[in-house]
Amino acid sequence: MPVPVPRQRIVSAEAPGAVPAATGTDLTLLVVEDDPAGALAVPEMLDDVDGTRVRIRTARNLTEAERLLTDDVHCVLVDLALPGPRATGDDPLAPLHHILRLAPRHAVLALAASADAELAAEAVRVGAQDHLFREELDGRLLSRAIRYAVERKRADAVQVKLTESRLRAQENARLERGLLPTPLLEGSDLRFAARYRPGRSRALLGGDFYDTVRTPDGTVHAMIGDVCGHGPDEAALGVELRIAWRALTFAGLCGDELLSTLQKVLEHERESEEIFATLCTVDIAPDGRRAGLCLAGHPAPLIARKDRPARLLPYEDGGPALGLLPRARWPRRQVELGGAWSLLMYTDGLIEGRSAGPGSPRLGQDGMVEMINRQLAEGLRGEELLEAAVAEVRSLNGGELTDDVAVLALERARG
Repeated sequence: MPVPVPRQRIVSAEAPGAVPAATGTDLTLLVVEDDPAGALAVPEMLDDVDGTRVRIRTARNLTEAERLLTDDVHCVLVDLALPGPRATGDDPLAPLHHILRLAPRHAVLALAASADAELAAEAVRVGAQDHLFREELDGRLLSRAIRYAVERKRADAVQVKLTESRLRAQENARLERGLLPTPLLEGSDLRFAARYRPGRSRALLGGDFYDTVRTPDGTVHAMIGDVCGHGPDEAALGVELRIAWRALTFAGLCGDELLSTLQKVLEHERESEEIFATLCTVDIAPDGRRAGLCLAGHPAPLIARKDRPARLLPYEDGGPALGLLPRARWPRRQVELGGAWSLLMYTDGLIEGRSAGPGSPRLGQDGMVEMINRQLAEGLRGEELLEAAVAEVRSLNGGELTDDVAVLALERARG
């Protein structure tokens, strides 16, 4: 039979089929009702087979509820018949709205008379986890309702976090896609392709960066670089260097003057003096037959000419990586490209993977040249060539590459 509930007591809760996450965990229920003696008739609960206990507190009004609503309360049972807010306002759910504002992170149960079924249903629609009818209340029903309400609130909170995380991920993806370069080659007969694979899990950008533009005089400028490290700070610095390179290139800077200015940008923007960046720049003459090449601690590009195997462009006197030496110089070397050719620029992520799984030697530049020649012999060009190259490097490595990989190709089809 129903018994009065004291101001605070511990009872065992019986809840067959209750959500497992609540099993074996003490729960605290705050009952908000208007009995001056704090004696809402709540049926005595039966012993629960798993020993879960429900600690009950009662509050005579909303002011007292606010004082008793501590972090250890798991669920609030609010009587919709509370006087005060309901009596003085037009909103019959004013007590519930008040509790929902007070306890946004708590599970809430609405208590109503069976004659107020429509009001009880509305209470669930506005935020309560469930409703109970006073006339039908028994220990089994109440204990189940408490456990389910707590688990439902937990599930709702998890879903909210997942939704927020998904929205943040989508926004980050849109932002990162916006930061990836769009080649500006209008008016050029060169074909462009690029492949980018960040080493960070679930990222679109890494510390590698590249860009290609055509200036008004018809020169095509291409650049690829690598900021040491793989985190978001390195990715942001890579974007800054790429944007600075594009602006400086359109301003007419080239070679040593351009790289010296980029080094100043890096020194100003980097998080610590240990951060550096390697860079390779190529400026291709309007006739497409020759180019200027600058290397700042970066591996040399690979060139493939018609009916000849691909090879690395010879370059022995490049300068150091940006950010290492304050007064470094980066000489520009003139190279002959010839008639029809393909130029492959890449970051060291392409050559530092293993050549035959974990523990085997690095692929290295020689291994990369051999691989590219084999793929060229199979007729691969452009996007297909880059996709196949990255896929094979990953396969040879025996799994995901830990470093960022950026590869771009420029091709001149006619002689």
